[in-house]
Amino acid sequence: MEKLLVKSRKKIQAVSDEFHRYLFKQLDTNNQLISVLGARGVGKTTILLQLAKHSDKEVLYVALDDLFFTENSLYTLAENFFQTGGELLLLDEVHKYPNWSRELKLIYDDFPDLKVIFTSSSVLDIYKGESDLSRRALNYHLKELSFREYLELYHQIKLPLISLDDIINSHISLSDNLSKQFKPLKYLNAYYESGAYPYFKDDKYEYYQQLNNIINLILDIDLQSIENIEYSNIAKFKRLLYVLATNVPYTPNISKLADKISINRNALVQALHLLHKAELLHIIYKQNKSISTLTKPDKIWLHNTNLAYAISDDSPDIGNLRETFFIQHISVGHKVSLPPRGDFYVNNKYTFEIGGKNKTQHQIKNLDHAFIVKDNIESGTLSTIPLWLFGLLY
Repeated sequence: MEKLLVKSRKKIQAVSDEFHRYLFKQLDTNNQLISVLGARGVGKTTILLQLAKHSDKEVLYVALDDLFFTENSLYTLAENFFQTGGELLLLDEVHKYPNWSRELKLIYDDFPDLKVIFTSSSVLDIYKGESDLSRRALNYHLKELSFREYLELYHQIKLPLISLDDIINSHISLSDNLSKQFKPLKYLNAYYESGAYPYFKDDKYEYYQQLNNIINLILDIDLQSIENIEYSNIAKFKRLLYVLATNVPYTPNISKLADKISINRNALVQALHLLHKAELLHIIYKQNKSISTLTKPDKIWLHNTNLAYAISDDSPDIGNLRETFFIQHISVGHKVSLPPRGDFYVNNKYTFEIGGKNKTQHQIKNLDHAFIVKDNIESGTLSTIPLWLFGLLY
């Protein structure tokens, strides 16, 4: 226990406090049990350590793959910490601990004055654990860096969060005012290439290698530890991801795709759902479609633009990058589906057609609440909105 406290203090002291992810201010730390889920590499550990740095409580940070847990239980740790005055327990990557849900439930029930915040892979479903935590935990989801966060972290340009309603109702004045503070088009292509994760260090080759390493860890460790997938199928998942990366946006022919990677239809559909949960893919369905784990996706994109550069050997198509950028940002806090006309249907109300500078209104003509979203423009007009503005949604 003493060694864990020393490790915890060192890690908390060492963490940088200069930049906070969007979720940092949203977390309601008054709740007794909080989960922060997200893909590898998005900054979940950093958020925990920053919360500890700002807390006035007696705090302990511990990673659940620590060797301490080869001979000690999580419950015993929580009990000892609480009995010695502990108030805030921060648990990193709980999916690496076999009985995480059962012991967290017992900790919640037995120590009501001990607050616990835990992180895990986005693949984890806390509703499916051995003990259901759905009525106990307050759940948050941390996504990749937004364009807004990228500008702050890498270029020290601080911009406000804006809502979808702000964009719909005031995009002309917003884009005019904001583009006086900085030149959005100067930074957008760099964000497409290397702006979605908080560890780029001016070397794209090294960055893409690190991103590929993270992809392999998600597939080799996270998926297996949470979903019990056979290793032989993991290799097929990697092949599937590469095939999709070279073809997105992709309207899947499940039979042909299954044949291509030597997997049966149901296993393929489940694999696509898992890659979506792991935040390597976005899978989107037609509006009003009933969805189950065996429902074929209607269209597939990579989860962010950086993945396209890291996985594919070819230069990504600019149209694909635009759509991926839009989906990545609009899907945080909004429902997205595929409309009969246009590219995306948002919150069962708004239709968006994504394109370049010369995109016309043809696809959305005579549609209510329909907008053209254009790349390579700083400011829009009436129903034409600049793409970069959606990068400030979170």
